[in-house]
Amino acid sequence: MSVDYADKGKPNKRKPTKKNRNSNKRTTSGARRNKPGQSKLPIVVLIVGGLLLVAFVVFLWLLKNNATDSESGGEPVVTPQAQFEDELPQAPEERWQYIHDLENREVEVIVPERAETQRRLMQCGSFRRQSDAETLRAQIAMLGHESQVRQTQSSEHGVWYRVILGPFENLRAAQSVNNQLRRGNVQGCQIWLWNLD
Repeated sequence: MSVDYADKGKPNKRKPTKKNRNSNKRTTSGARRNKPGQSKLPIVVLIVGGLLLVAFVVFLWLLKNNATDSESGGEPVVTPQAQFEDELPQAPEERWQYIHDLENREVEVIVPERAETQRRLMQCGSFRRQSDAETLRAQIAMLGHESQVRQTQSSEHGVWYRVILGPFENLRAAQSVNNQLRRGNVQGCQIWLWNLD
């Protein structure tokens, strides 16, 4: 069964009923009306709260007036404490003498002289081939530090090429350079006492 939708006319508009007309209008206050008997704060609570607030303000005002009347009213009352202020006895002598001795004593502090710092060296590698040692030396030079390649010979182990930096005046300077080399990916450097003189 075929249906022809083209010939169908526009649907008739319904007239809003009385109920719908009121719902389309907006109220200026934006609030909905509450059902009778349902209010957010009962009037009795508001009245009692207002009376309590007024009673508190009156109480504070009365306290303030009573305090000023008693202060300005009559002659000042002399308390027994005020009478004895002038008659203070002399302070007794100190029983202990060390209090005065400590106040007047001078203490000599002996500062030890710094021990002579020993020079340090840092070895960053030890290689069998001199070309490997020169490669590490070039890598250290690219990081801004000068190093040396020293040849050492041992009867047990043969010839070794050591890459060393230094001498450093103290351990802190050597550790600072070691940290810079680590950041530049030169790992495994060891700090020793300088023994190459």
